[in-house]
Amino acid sequence: MDDIRVRVGRRLKELRLKIDLTQEKLSFKAEVDKTYLNEVENGKRNVSIINLEKIIKALDSSFEDFFKGMTS
Repeated sequence: MDDIRVRVGRRLKELRLKIDLTQEKLSFKAEVDKTYLNEVENGKRNVSIINLEKIIKALDSSFEDFFKGMTS
């Protein structure tokens, strides 16, 4: 089983690519640093719940849909 940080990052990247956004565009839309977003997507950073909410909203998603689509 993958670390939760890896699974969250994988899901973020999946949703970002699905709507054809670059990390730079998503980070701007979510108001988070591009380096931070990159580290979250790569499972190297533990994302805070506040920043996760910003990112999920910027992806035009919801917590429910985000976690429903996560695989272990």
